[in-house]
Amino acid sequence: LVLEYRKRLDEMDDGGWSATNDGELAAFIAYAGSFPNTFLCLIDTYDTLKSGLCNFCLVALVLDDLGYTPRGVRLDSGDLAYFSIECAAQFKTLGDTMKTPTKDRSFFFGLDIVASNDINESALLSLSNDGHAITVFGVGTNLVTCQAQPALGCVYKLVQLNGTPRMKLSHDIEKVLIPGRKIPYRLYGKQGWPLLDLMVGVDEEPPVEGESMLCRHPFIEQKRVSVVATKVMELHVLAFDGERGIVFPVPNIFESRQLAQDEIKNMRPDILRAIDPGQYKVSVTDKVRRYLHQLWESEAPVVELC
Repeated sequence: LVLEYRKRLDEMDDGGWSATNDGELAAFIAYAGSFPNTFLCLIDTYDTLKSGLCNFCLVALVLDDLGYTPRGVRLDSGDLAYFSIECAAQFKTLGDTMKTPTKDRSFFFGLDIVASNDINESALLSLSNDGHAITVFGVGTNLVTCQAQPALGCVYKLVQLNGTPRMKLSHDIEKVLIPGRKIPYRLYGKQGWPLLDLMVGVDEEPPVEGESMLCRHPFIEQKRVSVVATKVMELHVLAFDGERGIVFPVPNIFESRQLAQDEIKNMRPDILRAIDPGQYKVSVTDKVRRYLHQLWESEAPVVELC
């Protein structure tokens, strides 16, 4: 049946189907025989468009005749954008021309085009800009380890001990801690996206929608802004208590994913730029800033010069 389809399509396409690799075609037939319900082929072994794609389509037609639905193709090398567009065009052509009274060949319009080959953030951005027909991205290496940020540079530090605020001193300003228990809030503007996050002392009143709030840079005195938020959202809630255990309902992975997607959608466009993104600001209240510098001055040793 496969060879009959190859002969028929070769006549329709002026010899374009007779040059497919026979060894690859035999492998695809064997694969389809073993996994007829999950037939998805890697098509770049010999020639992606002139052999692999054609051989997949030949076997896919026979599977459809036998009542099975092929899944699609995988691209793992070469110009992924160009190859995916060519694959989609071939699927559409065959879906339109290979109809029979008993087979509408609609499966061709639902085939997946999977792309792999070291897919990373830069590759995804490039594909998005160039245009493509890829329906599934197979991310492997870069799903586990991000090339741009291979390690999470975060450290838990003590900010309060037995009710007394504590801080870490350092010659590097980014390592100086902001002491005491704080509650972070996200302040939203008129356009619906967040303007900044504000750390408020646990003993302070929270920011109120519609009221002006002074937000300060923790270390640079001249950097300050007055924010009138249209929406205020508390970011942190107690999830685990040392005595009571888990005290907050743990969301499932789908709820966490949806929350992350919603937060990304609400961010300012300049922050999400792949190149030279804008900075998202985190500020403190005036009281938190003053206490930080008071404690810093009282704890830092005075250097004696002679």
